[in-house]
Amino acid sequence: MSNFDKRIVLGMSGGVDSSVCAYLLKQQGYEVIGLFMQNWDECVNNDVLGHISNEDKTCNVYKDFSDAKAVADKLGIEIHKVDFIKEYWDEVFTYVIKEYKEGATPNPDVLCNKYIKFREFLNYAKEKFNCSKIAMGHYANVTKIDGVNCLTKAVDENKDQTYFLCWLDQEQVDAVTFPIGNLTKDEVRRIAQEQGLVNWDKKDSTGICFIGERKFKEFLKNYITPTTGRILDVISNKRLGTHDGVMFYTIGQNRDLNMGGNSDKYFVCEKDISTNTLWVVEKKFKDKYLTSTSCTVVEFNWINGFVPTNDEVQIRFRHRQPLINGRFSVKSDKVFLEYAPTLSVAKGQFAVLYQGNICLGGGIIKKLGITNH
Repeated sequence: MSNFDKRIVLGMSGGVDSSVCAYLLKQQGYEVIGLFMQNWDECVNNDVLGHISNEDKTCNVYKDFSDAKAVADKLGIEIHKVDFIKEYWDEVFTYVIKEYKEGATPNPDVLCNKYIKFREFLNYAKEKFNCSKIAMGHYANVTKIDGVNCLTKAVDENKDQTYFLCWLDQEQVDAVTFPIGNLTKDEVRRIAQEQGLVNWDKKDSTGICFIGERKFKEFLKNYITPTTGRILDVISNKRLGTHDGVMFYTIGQNRDLNMGGNSDKYFVCEKDISTNTLWVVEKKFKDKYLTSTSCTVVEFNWINGFVPTNDEVQIRFRHRQPLINGRFSVKSDKVFLEYAPTLSVAKGQFAVLYQGNICLGGGIIKKLGITNH
């Protein structure tokens, strides 16, 4: 390999996955440069409400960088730090808040991958370090099939993250390698322990991409002013309680509904922003009112740059949700999906399509088709 081909910039988060990536890449003969991203600042972004504890505040980013640096020092690689705080706010977070205000259920992780990790990070890495490729600690793979670099599922299907990578384009897929895509999580931790990496047993990060774990309703109140309204039974039209903002609830939710003893018996089935009404359905009617068999998807991204001729696909509406058999059709700039009856599909979610191990791409659910009611 030439010096250009040997140099690779790795996104290092301080977690065990990216740390093992650093070890594996070095073993493969790469000149590894670690790059730690800070994309959220509690003070700048008015992140006051919703913290689990005081330890979840800014000190978290210092701890993560400290762990990443400890690993880099152990492996003998250089590490740098960059922030994309403004870019994250502009490209990811403003969209998320807008969608919640409109009653949708957005996925910030998909946008974060598209615009931050695989655009801002990629461009910065190439310009600053003159590298040929970047590496990330996602559980995913890139497989060349008929001359095309396809995004394919990880060996560890329970950890597979291709759902969150559905908005990548061919240029982004071509530029990345996923060193742990063929390993299970247990294998990753074992390697980290064997190599004496300080974070081998560190808890996996959870919550919002680069923001972390939060009491989500309280966190959203930093950016959305709550407006109370009625909770109505969708069948009887009877008022059952008062909500503190329809945007704070998700389709299918049956906890924390402010309905006293009735909460466990009811599920959110519809959110009406125009009338500020939260519609719920009793458990025995849940399947009837929460089942859909079709939806319209907008802003669909075909990762390989073309639409497959075979319309039979497997669909995932949520990360780790079992794949659902279905078919797609394309009309104008929209993708129409028909699928086996599925509960709690919601506007704003990403519908991601697969054929075998290949992730074809995904888009945003705009409208649900006819359900059973």
